[in-house]
Amino acid sequence: MFSKRTKIKILLQSDKTDFEATVMGWVKTFRNNQFIALNDGSTNQNMQVVAELGLLDEPTLKRITTGACIKATGKIIPSLGKGQKIELKATAIEILGDSDPEKFPLQPKKHSLEFLREIAHLRFRTNTFGAVFRVRHALAFAIHKFFHDRGFVYLHTPIITASDAEGAGEMFRVTTLPLDGTAKDKNGEINFKDDFFGRSTNLTVSGQLEAELGAMAFSEVYTFGPTFRAENSNTARHLAEFWMIEPEVAFADLDDNMNLAEDFIKYIIRFAMENNREDLDFLAQRLAEEEKSKPQNERSEMGLIEKLEFVLNNHFERLTYTEAIDILRESNHNKKKKFQYPVDAWGIDLQSEHERYLVEKHFKKPVILTNYPKEIKAFYMRQNDDGKTVAAMDILAPGIGEIVGGSQREERYDLLMKRMEEMNIPSEELNWYLDTRRFGACQHAGFGLGFERMVLFVTGMTNIRDVIPFPRYPKSANF
Repeated sequence: MFSKRTKIKILLQSDKTDFEATVMGWVKTFRNNQFIALNDGSTNQNMQVVAELGLLDEPTLKRITTGACIKATGKIIPSLGKGQKIELKATAIEILGDSDPEKFPLQPKKHSLEFLREIAHLRFRTNTFGAVFRVRHALAFAIHKFFHDRGFVYLHTPIITASDAEGAGEMFRVTTLPLDGTAKDKNGEINFKDDFFGRSTNLTVSGQLEAELGAMAFSEVYTFGPTFRAENSNTARHLAEFWMIEPEVAFADLDDNMNLAEDFIKYIIRFAMENNREDLDFLAQRLAEEEKSKPQNERSEMGLIEKLEFVLNNHFERLTYTEAIDILRESNHNKKKKFQYPVDAWGIDLQSEHERYLVEKHFKKPVILTNYPKEIKAFYMRQNDDGKTVAAMDILAPGIGEIVGGSQREERYDLLMKRMEEMNIPSEELNWYLDTRRFGACQHAGFGLGFERMVLFVTGMTNIRDVIPFPRYPKSANF
């Protein structure tokens, strides 16, 4: 039965008519007891199924409601209706699943994104989220294809780990110990020897450290998996659970790292543009309508397609953190106090408004910043000869700011140990990591890209909770 189903997207892409077909999907609308708008998720476009008067009995007609799932068999014929080349003239319609029209929350009308987040398990059936998650799929596929075609090994790094790669401490603890009555030592600390793993463990914040181990054997590896941050940030840009892409490459310096990251970003955007143009055009139109409701000074200068082409068609501008600080400090924007966070001294951590100014106002192209102050960067980044900066790089994109963060890693054992001591990172807990510096160390580099940030950028959505199927954030772990 189901092997005979043809996807609606395939039928609509063809001009062929006068043949039998079977379609299955969910009813969007049912007009005049004859015209069914049917969608199966393969495209935002609906297939019009025509049920001639007299084909169905009254009880069956009443079951064809918005949200109901049906199977329709008939002949594909030219359509006389507007906006569609073909339609299916049904000879048989079967109800596969009923939908109570009084209770189904997705009626044929405009729904707010806030409302749709509350019913995230059903929002896939809307045009907006259908387009978003088809694009998300395309980007994920493109990521694997990009690295596979270049000989990288896909490494599955652990989700449960005893290390904190970022040193931020914002981790979700994993334990089987009871919440009450857990034994503590004389210092009041929990004794994790009785726990499942025999030590304190948490959900990973990054697969980077483990990926470095792989790079020291395979030369090029990448991870692509879920990561977790117990950061109490209720913003449109933060999630407690998100996906990260983290390549690690042996025999590579900072320039190699920047080249790889720029090629990577352009590749996956181009893949989506070539394979999901219909979805992107829909999302571009949706964004344009949304922009009209904003005050003029808050509107984006570029439409979605223009923004994506802007990234594809421009070589990313490269400059140091120090050069960026000088530009920002001397800008009229800073002098007229238009920045929420004034730029007054070298060493500050740049905010999104500063990053967007560099990209959208000053250079008018994507930007790669390098050589950040070591005090605001992680312990594993390679120290530069000036003693003040590290060989780090961030890629800044229009409309969103930082989209990639990476660095050349510190391969020199003595300097790495010294930096870990300065940052109070216990070397005994990372003894396995230090072995990569003891046995056959070499220069290597890598970066991390938050997948949801990338999907946000490509789809033009404005809230990161709308580009992951089931968002996790403070006080919310539904579904």
